Amino acid sequence: MGKKESGKFGSWLKKYKHAWVFLYIFIYMPWFLLLEKHVTTNYHVIQTQFDMWIPFVEYFIIPYLMWFAFIAAAFVYFFFTDVPGFYKMAKFMFTGMTIFLIISTIFPNGQDLRPVVFERDNVFVDMVRMLYRADTCTNVFPSLHVFNTLSVCIAVHESEKLKKHKAVCNAAYILAALIILATMFLKQHSVLDVFGAVIMAYVLYKVVYEPEKKMIPQLSKQKFSKQKRIAAHNK
Repeated sequence: MGKKESGKFGSWLKKYKHAWVFLYIFIYMPWFLLLEKHVTTNYHVIQTQFDMWIPFVEYFIIPYLMWFAFIAAAFVYFFFTDVPGFYKMAKFMFTGMTIFLIISTIFPNGQDLRPVVFERDNVFVDMVRMLYRADTCTNVFPSLHVFNTLSVCIAVHESEKLKKHKAVCNAAYILAALIILATMFLKQHSVLDVFGAVIMAYVLYKVVYEPEKKMIPQLSKQKFSKQKRIAAHNK
């Protein structure tokens, strides 16, 4: 590698040094796969009567699968355009994912909501069958599908740049709502899993985002007082 190429690579590393946070995957994946392997039969069933009233609707497989693109697009956007926003979203999301792993480790959980026989036979049902084969019905509380969706929504809502693009924000919120509904209509998660994710997101919002928001008025007040003192001194 020549000096020119080496310099470019060094500049790239310096510019995108925040990529180190993705190393979290080497903590999350082995832990999660271990849980998936060992939590198979002996688990606490997480479901309620409300879940019995929610019908199975296979068409929700579309927004459910769009979750992957939704999360990836959010990370790509903040990674390249808003490093502070990227760090906050990653901190928020990865903290919640770690809490999920701890809960699943000390409180093995799952649900028995999935239909054994499908009333209809179409391409969407086939996609759901594939999903069921790829994903177990254990380690469901709180729902990471819901929590990570809320993580993106909060990051979008807190972004000063994205606030200027109402259409983008509204589209994100609508897709997020469909994704959350999909977890229940596909019988992937219980209502309790969803509420657990909402509560965890609320608590972590207080920890990750709110302290900085409270500091902004104080900093603005301090800046104004300083400018006022300088102006008085100049007189």
